[in-house]
Amino acid sequence: MVFGEGEASGFLSGGCIEADVALHAAACLTDGEPRRLVYGTGSPWPDIRLMCGARLEVLVERILPDDAAAAALRAYAKTRQSAVWLTDGTHRACTLPEHAQPWAGAFERRFDPAPRLIIFGGDPTALAIASLGVSCGHETWLVRPNGPSDAPPIPGLHYSRAAPGQALADIGLDAWTAVAVCHHDMDLDEAALVPVLESDAPYVGLLGARARLPDRLARLKKAGLTERKLARLRAPIGLDLGGKAPFEIAVAVLGEITAVRNLDLTSPVPGLAAGLFD
Repeated sequence: MVFGEGEASGFLSGGCIEADVALHAAACLTDGEPRRLVYGTGSPWPDIRLMCGARLEVLVERILPDDAAAAALRAYAKTRQSAVWLTDGTHRACTLPEHAQPWAGAFERRFDPAPRLIIFGGDPTALAIASLGVSCGHETWLVRPNGPSDAPPIPGLHYSRAAPGQALADIGLDAWTAVAVCHHDMDLDEAALVPVLESDAPYVGLLGARARLPDRLARLKKAGLTERKLARLRAPIGLDLGGKAPFEIAVAVLGEITAVRNLDLTSPVPGLAAGLFD
């Protein structure tokens, strides 16, 4: 959680301790002294109960506007690099994970770049995936080459009318980017899939009928993609939940993206992904 003058952001529990932490945070802002708080088993405040029966330990620290570790964390976030935050409440450091050197009593937390989702297309399914992507906290882009000048009315959605290659160059691809291709146009599909499958993007899904998949794969092979690259393609897109409606497909896609991110960032999820070369 982050506390400032008259404001608070984030949460630590289901509402059991936030009000008490806010009191300690206000005191910390005033005197600058860090606090280590314990709730649940071993807590000095038996009147503050954790309904789940767990134990929480919370470090409260004051971070000034010119804090060097906070500036480093912002810089790593801006360049989409993972970072490790180290602190004992008085001394802080923020560095790349491979350079992290925790010391005795230090609290350690890793920060990865925000998940990004790029959707190609403009039909109801693409819009449903985009809407759910925003709701799930992804930095969500809808790419519709030569599409309408105005973005769809989805708050928080980024929009591009550029050709697939240019859009990808402008937005960027990395190990925290998922891509859903929903064009229904083989030329546009190929223009998007070739650079994405050559990239570090861990999730690449293609919307379309299973019967058309061999033709699409043949075109991608002709474009120079190896079978190993093609094996990364999840087609038909999404988990097999049996749904056909746009938002049912959107749930299947975001579920598959979540499974890939949490189980393995690089390889297909056993038992979940559709195998192309089984």
